[in-house]
Amino acid sequence: MTVTIYDVAREAGVSMATVSRVVNNNPNVKPQTRKKVFEAIDRLGYRPNAVARGLASKKTTTVGVVIPDISNSIFSEVARGIEDIANMYHYNIILCNADKKKEKEIRVINTLLEKQVDGLLFMGGTVTEDHIQAFKTSSVPIVLCGTTDENHLMPSVDIDHEAAAYDAVKLLVGQGHTKIGMISGTLHDPANGYARYQGYKKALEESGLSVSEDMVRIGNYRYESGYDVMKYFLELSDRPTAIFAATDEMAIGAIHAIQDNGLKVPEDFSVISVDNIRMASMVRPQLTTVAQPMYDIGAVSMRLLTKLMNKENVELSKVLLPHEIINRKSVAHV
Repeated sequence: MTVTIYDVAREAGVSMATVSRVVNNNPNVKPQTRKKVFEAIDRLGYRPNAVARGLASKKTTTVGVVIPDISNSIFSEVARGIEDIANMYHYNIILCNADKKKEKEIRVINTLLEKQVDGLLFMGGTVTEDHIQAFKTSSVPIVLCGTTDENHLMPSVDIDHEAAAYDAVKLLVGQGHTKIGMISGTLHDPANGYARYQGYKKALEESGLSVSEDMVRIGNYRYESGYDVMKYFLELSDRPTAIFAATDEMAIGAIHAIQDNGLKVPEDFSVISVDNIRMASMVRPQLTTVAQPMYDIGAVSMRLLTKLMNKENVELSKVLLPHEIINRKSVAHV
């Protein structure tokens, strides 16, 4: 049978109010009494009812996190940053995978809010009007983590995706490349897709280079789509000499497609991307990429959320973290 606070009080020979004060770390309990209560808790195997305590305090010390794809290593690093800061401030995390499906994201958001979480982190993915409507029903703070809403109304922590892509393509231009293909994410995605495409386009136009539809193909952020799109580029009569991929995973797929066709990186094709996942330094040649500070995005998002949950003063609710180019072995001069 479930052990109750009444059982602990009887075992320790104190009132239920005293047990409650001990469990909730109230300082107004004598050390000797506190010791008796903890000994009774250990003997009986009592576990405080977090739901009941939450109802009483109107806080569950729990934060919901919506993650778009739990199998993608880049999101695991963000989640690590979230969890480390959550532990520091004594919050528990409920992590929910949404499979990059809008309907599932909306359902998960509503489920977490029904669970009476104290705050919510929405990680990645496109923020649509349906998401905004779901967020509006929330009575607790919500922070966008690694993404932003179109009108920049929600608190958020991210990088400047357009600037990251711009810097990557300018590096290729600086190495003498004039025919640069792009493996893009969906242009409906404002961050990893559209913003990175805009950065690619801006870098070419500022360098006096034309933007050709034949040089841009849409992938789904994963390895297989990078491989397939690179096969398309390889079959062009006027092939690019360099590839900018919107994600490392697609870039690695492109590298392997090049190698499987008997060609070399960077001798025949230069490849650059954005993210800096662990695999970027494991592939051969090692991948030159624009690093997102993924751990920091998670950590800063969680810290911002704790401030909002505790009604602390927040000077900046829309945070842009810096990115940096990590030069490795996949880009060469032509």
